[in-house]
Amino acid sequence: MYWDNSSLFPEAQRQAEGRREGPDARYRVRLHFENLFILAHAERHVERAFAVGSIPPEMRKLWNRMEGDGIEVELFDRGKAHRGEQDMPDGLLQLRMLEDALDYSGDPEIAVLLSGDGAGYLTGAGFHSTLERMLRKGWRIEILSWAHSCNQRMRRWAMKHGVFVPLDDHYEAITFLEPARGGHLFAPARNAAPLNLNQRAIS
Repeated sequence: MYWDNSSLFPEAQRQAEGRREGPDARYRVRLHFENLFILAHAERHVERAFAVGSIPPEMRKLWNRMEGDGIEVELFDRGKAHRGEQDMPDGLLQLRMLEDALDYSGDPEIAVLLSGDGAGYLTGAGFHSTLERMLRKGWRIEILSWAHSCNQRMRRWAMKHGVFVPLDDHYEAITFLEPARGGHLFAPARNAAPLNLNQRAIS
């Protein structure tokens, strides 16, 4: 499992705003890690899981939960001027994917990518190209992403050669809303809804 958090959370914010979930929903929405993790593995054994994200302290609880569930987490400081916003995290995630493709070359598994980032494909780089290489080595491919923000070329490819899971279909279960903070217009919290895996296609 390969988790690109920076590709998931901003679109969750846009979804919350578009669904009109009350005042400041964009700033109150959070990803429900446990349900999203279950949606990704669909109650199958996870051999290895790796996630990349950013350092902001407000995310520390999420990273701690992920690490507690055996996910290897690598964090990056987005404030470093000499780094591209996504080059380092994406590159490391792709490296882990290629390492697994080599390490399990005789026994390919299922690669589950949580990202909609298809940048770099035309130059032979990026997640899409890496997934194509894994497919050629016998891996099965699954992509979980928001439908609107997912690279459309990568989405069509996944639907043809593997599985594409639109997170939009599970929005209520993989997000929750914190209550409005003091001094802001009142808005109640919302818990994550129960997750229904019957809608989740698997390879």
